[in-house]
Amino acid sequence: MNHPEFQQTVGREAVLAAPVVSVLSPAQGPAAGGNTATLTGSGFTGASAVKFGTTSATSFTVVSATQITAVVPTGTPGPVAVTVTTPSGTSNGITYTYVPFVSAVSPAQGPASGGNTATLSGSGFTGATAVKFGTTSATSFTVVSATQITAVVPAGTLGPVAVTVTTPNGTSNGITYTYAGAPVVTVLSPAQGPASGGNTATLTGSGFTGASAVKFGTTSATSFTVVSATQITAVVPAGTPGPVAVTVTTLSGTSAPNIFYFYLSAPVVIGVDPAQGPISGGNTVTLSGTGFTGTTAVKFGTTSATSFTVVSATQITAVVPAGTGTVQVTVTTPGGTGNDFPYTYIPVPVLSALSPGQGPTSAGNIVTLTGANLTLVGAVRFGVTLAAFTVVSDTALVAVAPMGPAGSVNVTVETPGGTSTGQTYTRVPPPSV
Repeated sequence: MNHPEFQQTVGREAVLAAPVVSVLSPAQGPAAGGNTATLTGSGFTGASAVKFGTTSATSFTVVSATQITAVVPTGTPGPVAVTVTTPSGTSNGITYTYVPFVSAVSPAQGPASGGNTATLSGSGFTGATAVKFGTTSATSFTVVSATQITAVVPAGTLGPVAVTVTTPNGTSNGITYTYAGAPVVTVLSPAQGPASGGNTATLTGSGFTGASAVKFGTTSATSFTVVSATQITAVVPAGTPGPVAVTVTTLSGTSAPNIFYFYLSAPVVIGVDPAQGPISGGNTVTLSGTGFTGTTAVKFGTTSATSFTVVSATQITAVVPAGTGTVQVTVTTPGGTGNDFPYTYIPVPVLSALSPGQGPTSAGNIVTLTGANLTLVGAVRFGVTLAAFTVVSDTALVAVAPMGPAGSVNVTVETPGGTSTGQTYTRVPPPSV
């Protein structure tokens, strides 16, 4: 039995029949080509060419006498005839349509309310009659060129949709565009800081992908990093003391202004009492000023106070650490570090000699005391009894010996730096008659 697809009788000669293409799948594709089409028919053995219009397939494989797979070449939007050539001839043509192709949409997301403009890139856009986001037509669109369209995005439902372009040659592939909700900020940490800014805050929430702005009130963050869809770190800008709303803006909108950051004033120190003390420290001073709430540190120069107590927003008591010279006292709070106020460490006075070293039991004997660090002497004692005195210099003072019983007493001087070691003064009784 003869099979017409393999041979036909011409006189006494058997001649192989030309190939026949009966089905082409898919029957359309992008003008950019590159996709694979399957041809079904007969007589494909020994095929030497597969053409799409006048252009040869990029490559093809004869799977069997009834099937060929071919990589579609580039083409011009519209229909072309696909043919197969073998040693027996060229087949009939079956229609393949080059349709528009969308390769990208930018931006690839936006608000559910629509209204933003998206740019579609691809090929075969000439004569476009429709641009759709899912099943909804773009509010409007402009064919910029055969490879670009700008479209005003229609409103949609949260989630992804396929964007397609339709021309007289057919409808393109779909490329994903996502309708996304506005970002939401739920937590801000820390929620307060200095008016000078410069510290880093962490925002936690949702929808942060593609964030284009982070604002503290109306001021943009100095810088920010989108760590993930749920976290942003931002360097806080300078601001005015008080609360401001922190917001995040993405292509899908701006978060609600319901999370607040508080700019705090730096503390101000206006007094330290007493403003001087011993180099050994250990004494307690009272700091007065403003903005002391939440104090985290009190320092004397670079040395932290041994301890401190925030009595109120305007008062702190602090135990002075050891030190030397004049140092600046500062207070640090979440609002920053307060202005400097001087505190002076006073060395312990030194008493090295008394002249004369003795005198009557009655009051009135003038005694010269010599030593060092005597300028700030606040008291001179003969034993426990205070004596009148005059500071002559840092190394000398004169005192009026008080009345007392015969015998030796220890003479000391006192300054804010402490109490000196003693020198002996002897009271001599008057001679007996």
